[in-house]
Amino acid sequence: MRHFDFAPLYRATVGFDQIADLMDRVLASDTAQPGYPPYNIEKTADDAYRISIAVAGFADEDLSVEVKEQALVVSARKADNDEGKSYLHRGIATRAFERRFHLADHVRVQGATHENGMLHIDLKREIPEALKPRRIAIARPDAQMVEKDVVDAEAVN
Repeated sequence: MRHFDFAPLYRATVGFDQIADLMDRVLASDTAQPGYPPYNIEKTADDAYRISIAVAGFADEDLSVEVKEQALVVSARKADNDEGKSYLHRGIATRAFERRFHLADHVRVQGATHENGMLHIDLKREIPEALKPRRIAIARPDAQMVEKDVVDAEAVN
């Protein structure tokens, strides 16, 4: 795997350090992402998203959804009640897991629901009014100001 040095970005730009840090984090992750549990990320509206995680075999009490420092952390721990059971085949995984999702700026968790073995987490991007685009009105100069400028120009000549 190639290693990219983003140091030139730091000395030539201002305010883009988060992008460079994100690129460093993505490119530096040498560990493979675990495939358990499987999940989907869907866009439900222009500023709304839903993460759906397959958590078959887990009860609501076993699941935990937290937001820490712009990261959504979903974890699960299941009490081991397999004493006295003898399996011929065990294909349903109910092992503990922790899955992290990095949230962009202004993305907030709206809520979570658990139904039919799926954990749905709804997210919404809430852009502050100060960052939304706004139209600036173009003012026209008063007729008096134009006439005054013309008079002043004639007085100079």
